[in-house]
Amino acid sequence: MQHLSTLQDWQTAYAQGRFKLNDLYDYVSTICNDDHAWIEIASKQQLETQIESLENQDSAQLPLYGIPFAVKDNIDVAGFHTTAACKEAAYLAQVDATVVAKLKAAGAIVIGKTNLDQFATGLVGVRSPYGAVKNSFNPEYISGGSSSGSSVVVAKSLVPFALGTDTAGSGRVPAGHNNIVGLKPTKGWFSNTGLIPACRTLDVISIFALTVDDAWTVAQIMQGFDETDAYSRAHPENVPVAFSLGKIAIPAQLEFYGDELSRQAFDVAIERVKALGCQVEAIDFTVFNQLASALYNRSWVAERTVAVEKKVTREQAHPVVRNIIAQADQFSATDVMQDEYDRAKMAREIQQSLANFDALMVPTAPTIYTILEVEADPMVKNSHMGAYTNFVNFADLSALALPNLIRADGLPSGVTFIARAWHDQALARFGQIWQQQTHLTLGTTDQSYQPYSNIESSHSVKLAVVGAHLTGMPLNFQLTTRDAVLLKKTQTAPNYQLFALSNTTPPKPGLQYCEQGQAIEVEVWEVPMALFGKIVAEVPAPLGIGNIQLADGTWVKGFICEGYAIQSAKDISHFGGWRAYIQSLQNQSTSTC
Repeated sequence: MQHLSTLQDWQTAYAQGRFKLNDLYDYVSTICNDDHAWIEIASKQQLETQIESLENQDSAQLPLYGIPFAVKDNIDVAGFHTTAACKEAAYLAQVDATVVAKLKAAGAIVIGKTNLDQFATGLVGVRSPYGAVKNSFNPEYISGGSSSGSSVVVAKSLVPFALGTDTAGSGRVPAGHNNIVGLKPTKGWFSNTGLIPACRTLDVISIFALTVDDAWTVAQIMQGFDETDAYSRAHPENVPVAFSLGKIAIPAQLEFYGDELSRQAFDVAIERVKALGCQVEAIDFTVFNQLASALYNRSWVAERTVAVEKKVTREQAHPVVRNIIAQADQFSATDVMQDEYDRAKMAREIQQSLANFDALMVPTAPTIYTILEVEADPMVKNSHMGAYTNFVNFADLSALALPNLIRADGLPSGVTFIARAWHDQALARFGQIWQQQTHLTLGTTDQSYQPYSNIESSHSVKLAVVGAHLTGMPLNFQLTTRDAVLLKKTQTAPNYQLFALSNTTPPKPGLQYCEQGQAIEVEVWEVPMALFGKIVAEVPAPLGIGNIQLADGTWVKGFICEGYAIQSAKDISHFGGWRAYIQSLQNQSTSTC
């Protein structure tokens, strides 16, 4: 069988008949576990249950039809055991976690549960009775944690995507160490129902994939408010859909713990950001570091204690995990409240410091260690992994971990872009551009990145503009000041006429549908849903907002014109667009002078 890596590879193979549902039995049977990435690989019966549920369904209606994926073993999958990497806590899940159910409903098939730092407590991937998960590039090195297994099975392209979790960086550090993408969503965007918590107030379920496109596709299926999750939130409809400020922040205080190759890698990332046209500015990182240190050094560690002791006694936990949760004994209830006040103050300072930037770029991890180095010094080496991650969920931020380069020693080095809550789409849009510019192969494969989808969501509106709202035209500011982003320049279907309206200021055209028309130049902009109404409210008669068919056959919202205004208007369709008409007027003015 031809090796399949991305979602697109799998979808094409199914569409062309090169891979069929029943082929999954043989495919899964070939998976080995010499890297300790798996805790439970699907049995024939577990696969059969899922495959049979798809056999009478229309594959064309299922975006993830037959596509295999893996799930971190602190997330429930019906018919599989959930262990959180603790054998004493294991149970057979009867119901899918909400996000797993959504993915299955889209046609995806779980082929196994992956290894993790026990109870998601760690950033190294070695704190598991099921073995230390080996780095996909060099087995002597850590894979990163806690979502270690999920990252490795994606890096080796055994599955095109896998679910992890992220409390303090567990969905980002493993991505950086394995040359893949880690999407850490805004808290509450994905439901946590069916997840064994680590820190319930901070946890998110995350996505690993080889490409930003795949991660975003999966996110659109997983996302949505869930009333069964007390921390679920409805997605606001007034957030930017893309970067617009042209400014990226970096820490003024950078720490690599003596790792010169990591420092050099981040220097490369800075130059790449500049080459993409962004201004880079160093900001004081003191408050970020202070908030990050609070996660394990203050009373917040009690959240982990609560989560673990609901499942097992302390004596049954991994020795390192046991030592971590025991720290809660030194804190009182008043300590908890004071720490929450301090957290809120520091989070506000962080959000304010990022307000004038599109995102903050940091090394995903400051360095990387061998498994033996971490086992010899488990607390300190683990803490180093969280230098640029621990503060993110505390401050209610979104993040996207991306590959940066392969170091001279053959190990991957990644960067993470961090933005305010609900800026996930803007991060993904930039992530596509970033991944194109790195020219890296995907994970451990020799396959190059090829973007295949637009980063879109259900929280925005596509609007075709034809006249004064075009780029550089007088009313374009009505779009840009509403965080709209230009998607593409294109044409309408060949069924339109364009008229220059009389007595309009600034001059405006009118677009009308007709059977014997022609294609007219337009720009398609994406506007946040909640801000779309403000644009509509500013549209003067005789113009209005209707539906326009584009050259590719799709329909979008767009500016149209009432029929009565055409009677006194000039037909300018032969110019093919408003720009050409305006240019002709300017040419006439110049020749007259």
